[in-house]
Amino acid sequence: MPITDTRSHQGHHALAAARWRIAIALTTAVVVLYFGFILLIAYAKPLMGSLVAPGLSWGILLGAVVIFGSWISTWIYVRWANNNYDARLEALKKESAR
Repeated sequence: MPITDTRSHQGHHALAAARWRIAIALTTAVVVLYFGFILLIAYAKPLMGSLVAPGLSWGILLGAVVIFGSWISTWIYVRWANNNYDARLEALKKESAR
């Protein structure tokens, strides 16, 4: 096996590991956010029902934060993939084509 194939193979493994790290970190953040919200609903009903402003309870506000947090985590992943992952993958493809 040529040296470039070994380097390319290692590069693909490193890139896949980086993708898994970011995916697991963002998934963990969303799961913590979501289950934190669910636990607050289950065990802190009076808090979640209390009003922040007229017509706006903590439950509604934090529910919107959960949705917004999911959008933000998706945006972070897409931005990372577009700026880092795709460029590195393309470089690895070019390197292995030589």
